[in-house]
Amino acid sequence: MRLLVFQHIECEHPGSLRQFLDAAGVEWDAVNLDQGDAIPDPQPYDGLWVMGGPMDVWDVEEHPWLVAEKAAIRNWVRELKRPYLGLCLGHQLLADALGGACGPQTPPEIGILDIQLTAAGQADPLFAGLPVQQKCLQWHSVQVTEPPKDSVLLASSKDCKVQAMRVGGNAWSMQYHVELEPDTVANWATVPAYYNALMASIGQTGFETMTRDADSNMADFTSNAGKLCQNFLNQV
Repeated sequence: MRLLVFQHIECEHPGSLRQFLDAAGVEWDAVNLDQGDAIPDPQPYDGLWVMGGPMDVWDVEEHPWLVAEKAAIRNWVRELKRPYLGLCLGHQLLADALGGACGPQTPPEIGILDIQLTAAGQADPLFAGLPVQQKCLQWHSVQVTEPPKDSVLLASSKDCKVQAMRVGGNAWSMQYHVELEPDTVANWATVPAYYNALMASIGQTGFETMTRDADSNMADFTSNAGKLCQNFLNQV
């Protein structure tokens, strides 16, 4: 099995999910779109993962490669009909590429916060064995405001309705992050856009608060990531 992974900034890679891919003997190739990597021929790949990033889905003038990325996502999901997993920006790109829409998240969701699976989410194979209510890392100021027409809502939170969705029978995405490692918060806080949003949302103790909350939930994050990764591989 071989996965293709679209990355948009160096620090947002598959994180803790990498250890589960290694344990399962799954090969994966990263395409660093922000560094000018070309999107390869999709034929050798069995699954596509699209990670997060500080840009927005509509920033096509500043990041023109977003146009080609959306086309590749659309081809992967609609034409090739192969399994897709999107996280944060990857969630928003799935919606945008397939006829949905994104808009501002007001207020921004930043911190270790709760999401809750819907009835459909509890029955979905991607979330098999996962808690109905989960703590997760949120760090976004954009949300999916209109999912694609053939989507199913899988999870929501207090301030963001579309926390997770399935589009058709082969594409899943989440606004929240499941891939946390012990150094994730520290690494992401070095990105000025992320750090500034964190301070504006939580205050001057934002970094310390998020680090403490992430550390106290790390065992659950890792357990949930392992279950979700295996569930995705089962779909492949």
